[in-house]
Amino acid sequence: MPPPIPVDLQPHTPAWSDAAAREAQRLAEALGPQLIAVHHIGSTAIAGLLAKPILDMIPEVRALIAFDACQAILVHLGYEWWGEYGMPGRRYATLTDGATGQRCIKLHVFETGSPHIVRHLAFRDYLRSHPAKAREYETVKLRSREQHPYDSHAYSEAKSDWVRLTEAEAIAFYRTR
Repeated sequence: MPPPIPVDLQPHTPAWSDAAAREAQRLAEALGPQLIAVHHIGSTAIAGLLAKPILDMIPEVRALIAFDACQAILVHLGYEWWGEYGMPGRRYATLTDGATGQRCIKLHVFETGSPHIVRHLAFRDYLRSHPAKAREYETVKLRSREQHPYDSHAYSEAKSDWVRLTEAEAIAFYRTR
């Protein structure tokens, strides 16, 4: 399990989207036909929203069982492999910046057709389309950071009820588009 880290919320920067695009290209070159798409998700994918400067990305793959053979490729790219990490149907990996020692990317790998892909994309797109809801989320994030400034795991848990409720709204929104 990756250890918890301090919660550092920063103003949004377009550099996050640029970095996500570069990493998506690097993953595509390394993983080849196993990879269908790479989706930039999470708060760094929502303009104007405070976020931890850690990119959340979903590599969407053809088959998890075949993707498991790619573990060595991800490790060669510098990722730490965590397996399912508490979520059946997912493969989780993290990348730490060698220069700063800071975690910079989290990969949530899912097989195409996984409802988790829809859930994450719906949440992202819903907040992009509903600025008031994004501001509400930012308030939840700030409150959670005040409660758990040095424990990213407790921070995530503190905002999880709000996220789950909003995900239901987001999925309904996503399906009507």
